[in-house]
Formats: sequence, structure tokens, C-alpha cells
Amino acid sequence: MTTRRSRGDGGLHWDETRERWIASVTVGYTPAGKRIVKKASGKTKTEAKAKLKEIIRDYDDGLASGPANYTVADTVTGWLTYGLHGRDPNTVANYRTLCDKHIIPGLGARKLRELSAEDVDRWLMGKARTLSARTVRLLHSCLNRAVRFAQSRDKVKRNVVGLCEVPEGKEGRPSKALTLDQAEAILKAAGDTRMYAYVVLSLLIGARTEELRALAWSEVDLDGKLGTDAPPWIAVWRSVREGGDTKTRKSRRSLALPRRCVEALREHRAQQADEREEAGAKWKENDLVFASLVGTPLDSHNVRRAFRKIVKDAGLPAKDWTPREMRHSFVSLLSDSGVPLEDIARLVGHSGTAVTEAVYRKQIRPVLLGGAEAMDRIFT
Repeated sequence: MTTRRSRGDGGLHWDETRERWIASVTVGYTPAGKRIVKKASGKTKTEAKAKLKEIIRDYDDGLASGPANYTVADTVTGWLTYGLHGRDPNTVANYRTLCDKHIIPGLGARKLRELSAEDVDRWLMGKARTLSARTVRLLHSCLNRAVRFAQSRDKVKRNVVGLCEVPEGKEGRPSKALTLDQAEAILKAAGDTRMYAYVVLSLLIGARTEELRALAWSEVDLDGKLGTDAPPWIAVWRSVREGGDTKTRKSRRSLALPRRCVEALREHRAQQADEREEAGAKWKENDLVFASLVGTPLDSHNVRRAFRKIVKDAGLPAKDWTPREMRHSFVSLLSDSGVPLEDIARLVGHSGTAVTEAVYRKQIRPVLLGGAEAMDRIFT
């Protein structure tokens, strides 16, 4: 006669339909009083019994055991759906692309409870051979946060991704800086375009592209204070980043405008007034200095496309240059002109000189002098 299993030891039975041994045990009750039953199956009685013991051991240890068929793809999808509330839509879209293109194809079919640190190590090493170091770090971060999210919802006992070191990926394309002749050629090529003032400000005051796209006319003073030595200036207080804040606290700064910037902005304001009148009822007033033909904010892709056309017209290879490298050029030109590293760091909104020196080490040389006046001298 078969001995009946004790209460709490679970049960084992043969399922004729599935042709597998089924192990089941009650691990608690819902608030409505319904039993919570965990099940596992095996081709042999021994295999099913081993899985039953694992479920009971986890229950006794206070560790919830997630569903056996819960995969890495389910984990990542759950995190993308429920774990990114309040994030900028562009950030979410970037994470989704990384997950869909790299994580799910590489690890998605693996059951989460069976995912090992070795699996993640091998996958990361493979990605490091073809992707940049920054992208590899982002992939590790996305997977790590997705598994941690699943862990907090009792889908897995521990997060093996957090145990893995991130390998170094391929070096990204190093940023470059324009020479003075190249900068003059780009300014000349931009002269008859709507982007002229944008290019002038990028090269002559070193503002980030996301700061210029958020710049409002209320933050621009083209006259200075009459009867004083206060020059024309702009307030770099906002950006198109999430929440509208600048990249760092030190990035909030007011910058004196070189004469060429003042002239370009005055021409740009007059041109924008004509565009506003021509657009009529279609115009959306946002007080933006740099806007579309109907007053709406500029998209980064539109700026990059327009800038590369200017670069091509200037006789340079368009694919080799991006708008952010005008900021690098600003630092290089000031350095070559003898402006101290500390002054350059303040002008570009760095919290200290370390980043300025690390990013622009080839151009930096410690000499003397200072900001908007130097640009007036350079671009006489």
C-alpha cells in the first residue's frame, strides 16, 4: 500500500495526457482564501520529486520561486512595459531598440531561473567585439535593471547579471575639432541658410546643441545695459533634456556674445519675423530662437541633416562631422588662442577642468587670456 505524503510535503502524480510526472505543493493563500499552488513537471518521477523539493526548500527559506517557463524575453518586456514610468520617451525608445536588437535575440529564449553569470559573460564578450564601450555598458545596464525588476516581483531568486563585469567595447569615433580655416569655411557656407546663427553661436560661444534648441528670445539680450560696460549676452539656463534642465548645475551660465553672434542673431530675428508673418495662423509661438518654419521646436535629426549639408558645401566630408563638434572646435580655437583651461571650462559649462582636459587634451595648452573678446579677435 502506498504511503500517503505528509501535509506540506506536496504531491506527485502521473499525467497521462502530458506523459509526465507532475509535482505540486500549496505555498500559501490569496487574500480571497484561494490556494496558491506551485507546480513542476519531469519526465521521470525522480526529476519531478527533485523539483518539488526545490520549491519546498525555497518556500521554507522565504524565497519565492518564479514560474519555470519565465524567459529573459519576458523579463525584458515586463521591465520595458512597467519599469520605466516617468522616463523621457526618447530614453524609453532607445532602451527598447537596444533590447529588441541585442538582448532578446541573444538571451531572450533562455529561462530566467536558468540564466547563469557565464551566459551573460559570453554574451557581453561577443557584443564587445563589435559594439562601442558605451553601448556595451548600456546593454549590461538594461539587462541588469530588467532582471532586478523581475527579482523584486518574485520571478527569480537572485540577479546573476549584477555579478558580471562589463568588458571594454570598441573605441568610438573620437571627436574632432575644426581648424580656423575649416571653421571660416563652414561659417561662409552657412551664410545664406536658416542655420547661420545656429552655427555662429555653436562655434563662437560653445553652447551644446540641446541648449541652443531650447534657447528662448526672453533669454537673449542683444543690446547690453546702456551706459554700462555690460555686453550683449545670452542665458544658457535650459536644454531639451528631460525636465528642461541643463546637463549639470555648472552648465547654467550666462555668456557674453561676440559681435559676430550679435549681428547673426539680429539678422536671424528679422528673418524669423518674416517667417512668422508668412506662416500666419499656422505659426506656433514658443518664443524659441531656433525654430521650424512654423515656430515649433527643432528636432536633433533636422539639425544634424542641415549641418551636414553646410559641411558638404564647405568642401568637407559631411559624414565625418556632427553639430557637437562645433563645441569641440570652440575649445580648440580658444586654447590655441591662449585662453586658460579654467576659463574654457567655465565657458563650456564643465564642472571642472578634468573633463575639458580629458576630452580636448590634444588641443589644450596652458597659456593666458579670456572668452568673447578672444573670439572677436579670432574671427575679425
